[in-house]
Amino acid sequence: MIGMLAAVAAFAIDQVTKAIVVTNASFLSAGVPVFPGFNLTFHRNDGVTFGLLGGAPWWSLVVLALAVCAWLAIMVLRAGNGIEALAYGAIIGGALGNVLDRLRFRAVTDFLDFYVGSAHWPAFNMADVFVVGGVGLLLLAPIFKQRPRSGP
Repeated sequence: MIGMLAAVAAFAIDQVTKAIVVTNASFLSAGVPVFPGFNLTFHRNDGVTFGLLGGAPWWSLVVLALAVCAWLAIMVLRAGNGIEALAYGAIIGGALGNVLDRLRFRAVTDFLDFYVGSAHWPAFNMADVFVVGGVGLLLLAPIFKQRPRSGP
């Protein structure tokens, strides 16, 4: 159940933030400084992470993402604990958020722009945050399993 809730929450947060960005696209297209090192911007990415596979047919990326989501759904059902289920759910929700963008716009809406000086990290979105966060949580899950419980 926690995996399903995580997927729904990640998907909803991603879609709400992207809707706000798309509504304000003309204002954000030049980039809006939030604080030093961070801008809000509007960008469409037809590739995957860091623009890799840019120019690939949009539908091929949708098929790939849906296949990965199907595999992750099986992993949610097999999850050994709540942390793993949460992680798989976050990844699924984020991936489905980007899938919906590809279906609607043939590209993903990115808007988070971090930089140091003139070096910019490739813009990304909340779906990407949930995917990366979910993977990070999966990597940390064994540590949480090994922690001894304190108390009586």
